[in-house]
Amino acid sequence: MTIVLVDLERVLHTCPAHPEPHPYDIRRTVVAVIPGGPCRTPVTVRCGAQTALIPCHRHEPEKRQCGACRIIVTERTITDITTGTRPTQDVA
Repeated sequence: MTIVLVDLERVLHTCPAHPEPHPYDIRRTVVAVIPGGPCRTPVTVRCGAQTALIPCHRHEPEKRQCGACRIIVTERTITDITTGTRPTQDVA
């Protein structure tokens, strides 16, 4: 199982239409990738007389992938930055 550690930074604001703080900018930073290793159940693909063995993550849906090919994204830290109310624009 490949594990991807991510830091999440959300910039929040409020506006007249939605008085509750809500994000308008979300940034994700990949901090680390822990590889799961080689595929344990490769899939044989045939095209005419040619055959090839490919990792199961390139062919199978997530439920049928082996443990080494599955990807898990873990949010290490979540930071909320509140900017206050959205400035109104003057229309000239």
